Amino acid sequence: MAIATFAPVLDAVRGIAWPALRRVRSSIPGPHVSVVRGSTDEFVEYRPYRQGDDPKKIDWKLVGRTDRVYIRVSQERAILPTMILLDATASMAFPTATHAKWDLARRIGIALAAVARHRGDPVGMTIVHPERARTFEPRTRRTVLEEMMRAVEIAAGGSLPLAPATVDAMRRSARVVLISDFLGDADALLSAGRTFAAAGNELHAVHIVDEGELEPDPRKLLLADPEQPETRRPMSPPARAIYLRRFGAWREQLARDWRGAGASYVLAVTGQEPLRRTIRRITNPETGARRSSG
Repeated sequence: MAIATFAPVLDAVRGIAWPALRRVRSSIPGPHVSVVRGSTDEFVEYRPYRQGDDPKKIDWKLVGRTDRVYIRVSQERAILPTMILLDATASMAFPTATHAKWDLARRIGIALAAVARHRGDPVGMTIVHPERARTFEPRTRRTVLEEMMRAVEIAAGGSLPLAPATVDAMRRSARVVLISDFLGDADALLSAGRTFAAAGNELHAVHIVDEGELEPDPRKLLLADPEQPETRRPMSPPARAIYLRRFGAWREQLARDWRGAGASYVLAVTGQEPLRRTIRRITNPETGARRSSG
C-alpha cells in the first residue's frame, strides 16, 4: 500500500539531480566532486612530474611532443551520505481534517530520498515521533525507499524536541535535510545546525507551512494549539491582524537565521506548487532563488 501511495511522488522527481553544494570530503567513488585529487577519468590539469609521483600518471604523449615530463591530475568523484529528518509531531497534523502539513512533509522526504538514492548516494531518514520514531542509517540498497515509505505511513502527533534527533542525524552524514514547521525547540535546532554547517557540511531547512496558517479562516472564532489542544485563543479581526503580522515577521526571521547559519532555507506551503518544483528549489537552491525573484 505504501508503495502505491508514493508512486506519483517517485514519478514527479524522476530525472532530478542533486549536486553537492560543496566539495565532498570522501574518497569513496560517487557522483560528487571531492576535495581529493587523484587519477580518475575527470581531467583537471597537468603539472610537472615530481620525485615520488606515480609514473603511471605520466602523460607520455605530452612528453613526446614537449620533451617535458608532466602528469595528469584528475578530480575524484565521491558519494555524499544524506540524512532526512522528518518532524512528525502534533503541530504537523494541521489542519486536523486533512493533516496537510504532514502529508506534504512526508512526500518531500520520500522525494528527496529517491533523488539521493537514484544518484547513488547513501540515504537515511529519522522520523521524530513520541511513539513511532524510526531511524534508518544511510544506505544505498534497493529496499531502502520501500522501508521509508512504510515507516512514514503514520499519523503525526504528540510533542517531542527535534534537536536531539537532529544532532544524532548529523553524526551519521555530511548532508542533512530538516523538514519541519519549526514550531518546537527552534533555538536548540538552529544551534545544532550552525555547528554542523560550520564544519563544512551541507544543511537544508525545509519549512512546512499550511495555507490556513498564512490566511486563517476569518469565520473561525477560536484557534487551538495542536500540541496543546486545551490552549485556545480568540480570533477576532484585530487578533487576526496581529497574528498575520507576527507570523510573517517570524517566517522572515527564521529564513534569515537559517541562511545566516550556513543552511539553505526553502518555504514549502501546502497546495501552492507541484511537488517537482518544490524538490527542484531544495536540490538546486541557487536556481530556485533566481526563479523566485524573477
